[in-house]
Formats: sequence, C-alpha cells, structure tokens
Amino acid sequence: MKPKAADKLATGIIVFFALLIVAVLLGMLGFILFRGLSHISWDFLTSEPQTIREGGGIGPQLFNSLYLLILTMIITIPLGLGAGIYMAEYAKPNKLTDAIRLIVEVLSSFPSIVVGLFGLLVVVQQFDFGFSLFSGAIVLTIFNMPLMVRVTEQAFRSVPKEQKEAGLAMGLSKWKIITSILFPVALPIIVTGTILAAGRVFGEAAALLFTAGMTTPHINFSDWNPLHHNSPLNPFRPAETLAVHIWKVNSEGLAPDAAQIAAGASAVLVILVLIFNLLARWLGRALYRKFTSIK
Repeated sequence: MKPKAADKLATGIIVFFALLIVAVLLGMLGFILFRGLSHISWDFLTSEPQTIREGGGIGPQLFNSLYLLILTMIITIPLGLGAGIYMAEYAKPNKLTDAIRLIVEVLSSFPSIVVGLFGLLVVVQQFDFGFSLFSGAIVLTIFNMPLMVRVTEQAFRSVPKEQKEAGLAMGLSKWKIITSILFPVALPIIVTGTILAAGRVFGEAAALLFTAGMTTPHINFSDWNPLHHNSPLNPFRPAETLAVHIWKVNSEGLAPDAAQIAAGASAVLVILVLIFNLLARWLGRALYRKFTSIK
C-alpha cells in the first residue's frame, strides 16, 4: 500500500472512531435529557421525596450533594495541594518517592465500591462516625486524592525552570519561590483539576451507599446551627445524595411516578456534571490567559 493511501486509511479510521465516541456520548446525553427535562420544575428541585405517593421532589438530596461537595473539597484541597507540592518540589527521586507514586496510581484505579467498603469498616464502624456526611466526605477524599496529587505535581512541574532559577538567583527562599512564583503559574491547571475532581463527587454512588447512607432524616431548613441534629449543616447526620437517590428510586421506588422522578433526577445530575466540566474549561482558560498576559 502506498504511503498516501495508508495515511488516508489511518486518518479515516481515527476520525470514524472519534465521531463514534462523540455520537455515543451525545446519544446518552440526549436520551437522559429528553426523558428528564420535562419533569424538572422549581417544586421538583425544592420539595421532599415521597415514598408511596406521587409528586415527590429531590430537594434534600440536591442539598446533600452540594453540601457533601463542599465538605469533601475542604478536606481534599489542602491535602492534595500539600502532597502534590511535596512530590514536585521537596521529594528527592528515590525508591520511597517511586513507591508513593505507585501507591497513588494504584489508589486511583481502585473501584469506588472497594473504597466504600473500606470507609464502612474503618470510618463508619471503627471510628464510629456512623452513616453521615462526614464519613462520605472522608471516603470521597480518599477517592479524589490521587487526582488532586497528580494534578498539583504536574502543574508545578510544568512551570519553566527558568522562573524558578530566577527566584533562586534573587536569593528567595524555597517557600517564597513556591508561593510567589510557581503557584501563580500553576494555578490555572490546579483550578481546572480541582473543579473536575469536584464534579466526580456528584456522580459517585457506590462509595456513599456504605458511608453517607441511603436515607435522609427530616431536615429543618430554618435551623442552620450545625450542632443540632436536624440542621441541614450538621455533618454527622445521614444523607442520601442525588446519585444514591436515583439508584434507590430505580431499584426500590414504590411511588407511581418513580420512573419520572428517576428520569428528572438523572437529568439534573447530568446538567450539574456538565456545568462543572464546562466551568473547569472556562476558568482554566481564563486564568491561563490572565497569567500569560501578566508575564
């Protein structure tokens, strides 16, 4: 076969598979949104679910998902940034750092249900935190930590060495170089990775079945004291998230409109994940343009 013909054949195969992947993705999104958008309303987004009667909503589950996201990122971001900065700037290449990177890679490939079972045995039972938002946040931190560490390390390593050497030539300390020179340049990549990691929280269900729980007690939205049992801000109460609610309605739903509720909740979940991904791309590009224009 002639080189030009082989090149055209390879290009055609690559384009075909690329378009096939895009078509599958658009088909899935279109199917979910087509079935669910008609069921979304303000009452659906704010009202409580119904066990037997029809007309329930996803208000508590939607709030639980957003609150769990905040709790998870409060724990994940400092730990991920610290570990990534250490691996990029402080850790010397040796067997220990190679072992740490291997552990991070292995942890990132763990099935979420295995991480959930670990959380059930250790966080829920051994440390006696029970089925709660806090237990779910701890498990999701374990789930997202490899991504945050890798993103932070790669972001710092992508900074040109000349900028670091310029800081050393000026007599700046290592910490000053990290905070004043390296971190602002690496920030766009870190922010993008952080938002993508946050988006994974919405779609996680298997790990939360064993940690956050499958039920939500009555939440008193007029009481915002996190020390009260029925307060929405109490991190130690059971909390059924939106993804878990979808699974539960599809498998155990007794309401006459269970299929419609699951379809509407799925559409809301897909929209949230899409918003997070688009926000990550937009914010990453905006920060990149800002810092490159400053340089």
